[in-house]
Amino acid sequence: MELLNKLQTQLDGLEARSLIRKRRTVESPTGPRLTVDGREVLCFSSNDYLSLASHPRVTAALQEGVSLYGAGSGASHLISGHSRAHTLLEERLAEFVGPNLVSPRALYFCTGYMANLGVLTGLAAGDKDTEFFSESLNHASLIDGARLSRTAIKVYGHADVEALAGLLAASTAATKIVVTDSVFSMDGDLAPLPALLALCERHGAWLVVDDAHGFGTLGENGRGALEHFGLRSPYLVYMGTLGKAAGVGGAFVAAHEIVIETLIQKARPYIFTTAAPPALAHSLLTSIDIIAGEEGRARRANVHSLVKQLRAGLKLERWQHMPSDTSIQPIIIGENPETMRAAAALYAQGLWVGGIRPPTVPQGTSRLRVTLTAGHTAAEVEQLIAALNALERSSHEP
Repeated sequence: MELLNKLQTQLDGLEARSLIRKRRTVESPTGPRLTVDGREVLCFSSNDYLSLASHPRVTAALQEGVSLYGAGSGASHLISGHSRAHTLLEERLAEFVGPNLVSPRALYFCTGYMANLGVLTGLAAGDKDTEFFSESLNHASLIDGARLSRTAIKVYGHADVEALAGLLAASTAATKIVVTDSVFSMDGDLAPLPALLALCERHGAWLVVDDAHGFGTLGENGRGALEHFGLRSPYLVYMGTLGKAAGVGGAFVAAHEIVIETLIQKARPYIFTTAAPPALAHSLLTSIDIIAGEEGRARRANVHSLVKQLRAGLKLERWQHMPSDTSIQPIIIGENPETMRAAAALYAQGLWVGGIRPPTVPQGTSRLRVTLTAGHTAAEVEQLIAALNALERSSHEP
């Protein structure tokens, strides 16, 4: 069949360029130590940064949520699917991140991808007099959300505040929306949010911050990048995910109450989908309590200690360990085949580290994406350090 042959040819092309993605099946609860395809491995590729996905209090809360609300929601939020559990979670999230916003309100989405599509298309709402200003390393969901808005998009270089200033000054759009990740998911560095916010306030622009990898991990209380930088403004529109550091699933947008009401009325990914199971929202109340409390602070401190250990211990000559103080510790190797050979060699030693290739990262910057979590121990990180140092030396011996 010609159509199938065409698809197979495309797949063969991906295979030839070492770009085929393959899934592994995890058979145990999420955590640093996993059973994968029947084998025990030490995982350094999870975004469960605070190791809450299998936390006894969180899993007990999920079970309690099922007993209170059942397994599903039954409808979209605007029909009959909006549960008391959703309301309580949104109120708790607005209270939690509220110190960094003005007149805060929060809106819970099924996924982070949907939240980003919803906030960008909802803010623009097809208005042709809107212009987006998008960071060049933004997550795919932000790129897609801006494209789906059907308005003008300008891209500025990574962390290039001067370039953004020029674009904003030249814009004649009635509505300007600057969009950025806070912690860049493949590099681990932070956006210059204070400078970006200052520009947005000067030019009357929204600043949409995707804090997927900062919520729960940054700030004294885990409120994320806004707390980390000490920011507060009515121009901020904040997105945080709840399936990474919070350990469960879904995402939320928090902003001025008028912004949130606008999204309820106009954000199609929110309006036209079945609401997430209320039991998830119920369990997330416990996650937020842990993040905000002493245990959350202790878990963040452990992650920061492990990051310092890894950075001090790696002695790489040819591979490049990117500068990052977050859980995300990228090691750039360069070409796809060598990157995948390195990932396979680590996996053979029982160390699961993700090999990241284009289009997720630019051509020639394929990398190992090491992630450290609160559940890892210093001994486990030392094992990874030794393996990486030895692997890099052996990979370029004659």
